[in-house]
Amino acid sequence: MRAFEDPERWDTVARHYEATAHPFTARFAEAALARVPLDARSRVLDVAAGTGALARAAARTGAQVLATDFSPGMVARIAAAGLPNVETRVMDGQALALPDGAFDAVFSIFGVIMFPDWRRGLSEMARVTRPGGTGVVATWRDEGAASFLLLGRIRRTLFPKRAGLPMPEAVRALSTPQDFARELVAAGYRDPEIAVVVHDYVLDVAALADPETVFGLSPDWTGLDAADQAAVVAEARRMAAGQVTLRIPSTALIAVACR
Repeated sequence: MRAFEDPERWDTVARHYEATAHPFTARFAEAALARVPLDARSRVLDVAAGTGALARAAARTGAQVLATDFSPGMVARIAAAGLPNVETRVMDGQALALPDGAFDAVFSIFGVIMFPDWRRGLSEMARVTRPGGTGVVATWRDEGAASFLLLGRIRRTLFPKRAGLPMPEAVRALSTPQDFARELVAAGYRDPEIAVVVHDYVLDVAALADPETVFGLSPDWTGLDAADQAAVVAEARRMAAGQVTLRIPSTALIAVACR
């Protein structure tokens, strides 16, 4: 089992994820929400919700939101926010225990793309979207984003002969708008529209004093020995060139499709 397929790993990093990755992914969640009109009558599902960047933003529209994730630790972080119109359930997005056509809008922001059977995940999203409803899926471009993208670039500079772990299959398969649209149609959606959205991940260089908080979510980091990790940190500082922050432009594709 790869690390990102293990719910216990996500349980372990949930609090750290909420503090570091959540604020960044929330920017893409807001971009996705801007493409779908919601109101207090809307029923919304967030699949593989993580710590709920999309679910919390959708709740601010007044919509009734169900946030699901296979990691109890992630679901607990969403529940801890105490939002009255957000329900949480631990659930495998590859086999949603939900009725057909139950939701007006179904979202997955960088979630389904991590699934071993991501095509099944897309099909399950389509199944629970009502006819005339909307499905929204966000994926990264090939090299990933944020500290994962930075670490990959540094590894290729410092250790060019060492292969890093590949990105999840779906990230590679959905990395062009044409491929992304084709897979959404195969899953049961229609008329997909794909937007390219770029935001900078702003790394506080001071955080490199505790590099686990920067790179610790990546298996490519945990596989390095102490000397190599120190070299990675030194290279990141060099790239910052004395600035207090290091900006890492990160590209996502956000697809909106009809059911």
